[in-house]
Amino acid sequence: MMDFTEKLNAATEKNESLLCIGLDPDPELMPDRIGILDFNRAIIDATRDLVCAYKLNFAFYEAFGSDGFDALRFTADYIRDEIPVIGDAKRADIGNTAKAYARAIFSSLGFDAATVNPYLGFDAIEPFIEYRDKGVFILCRTSNPGSADFQSLNCNANNETAPLFELVADKASQWNEYGNIGLVVGATCPEELKAIRSKHSDMLLLIPGVGAQGGDIKKAVSSGVDANGKKAIINSSRQIIYASRGKDFDSAARKAASRLRDQINRYRK
Repeated sequence: MMDFTEKLNAATEKNESLLCIGLDPDPELMPDRIGILDFNRAIIDATRDLVCAYKLNFAFYEAFGSDGFDALRFTADYIRDEIPVIGDAKRADIGNTAKAYARAIFSSLGFDAATVNPYLGFDAIEPFIEYRDKGVFILCRTSNPGSADFQSLNCNANNETAPLFELVADKASQWNEYGNIGLVVGATCPEELKAIRSKHSDMLLLIPGVGAQGGDIKKAVSSGVDANGKKAIINSSRQIIYASRGKDFDSAARKAASRLRDQINRYRK
């Protein structure tokens, strides 16, 4: 069985894609009279050959209660064979609780990767890292407008001053003993993205924020990929899955995904 990195590389090469689609079901934006699982399956069927990964944000499923949890699990099962599935849960807690979170996401639900929050330090992330065949994406410089409240604060470490997000990236690099750690860096922060890539050329970056959040796709790609045009996962959610609210929502999603995949490839080369 392939680990996360092998599965990601295989999907990237097969589909010639760095595009990740975020499957975030919102009843206010979804077509009328369609369930979460049917909606997700239609999007997946229409785009499976265009992506390197899918990302499921847990909040959109938890909001539906037990039905949403079932949809989360069944959606991951539906994708799983050839394309990696990222559980966007942003988890972290004291060590014992973190072990339960990691077991839930990786063992019970079978996700290939997860997002985690570094605020509690290494012992809160270690249980995820210990799943050596899984990917662990540490929040570094997120795409939301308020991210600078803390992430851009200058901090002193080792007699040097640097923004907190840079120290997070440095720590993540130090912790990357098994090669399964990546960083979440938003497309809405192109200069920070460029700085992180420059300093951490070997780390995989999960880059949300293009499309509805306003991140510039050209800057995101040129700043985020490594010297070989790889090591980046460019995520888009609303721009693709809600390209249409009509009966053609799946074909509209395919057109939007194909267009964005091709844009990414043009800039990465």
